[in-house]
Amino acid sequence: MVTIMSDVVRLFWMAFGDDRLTTAEAEARLADMFGYHCPDDFAKSLSKMKQAGFVKGEVSFERGGWVWWVDDECRSRDPDGDGVWDSMMRM
Repeated sequence: MVTIMSDVVRLFWMAFGDDRLTTAEAEARLADMFGYHCPDDFAKSLSKMKQAGFVKGEVSFERGGWVWWVDDECRSRDPDGDGVWDSMMRM
């Protein structure tokens, strides 16, 4: 079942490309691309997407916070898969 959230995941993948971005850089890139800021805590949204396997992230002391990226493993996940969004919303 295609949902709005699956479209959001695909837009995130497009925005990230092959880059590793800090939370602030990712939020700024999405705002530049779509003219929209996430009304909720953006880091929390990225964390939920990480737990669902749609993005990866780790703390980077060199860059002063979390760094996020999307790789082939993330892109191989099916954002329309059964139960994906139900489990994310419970996180």
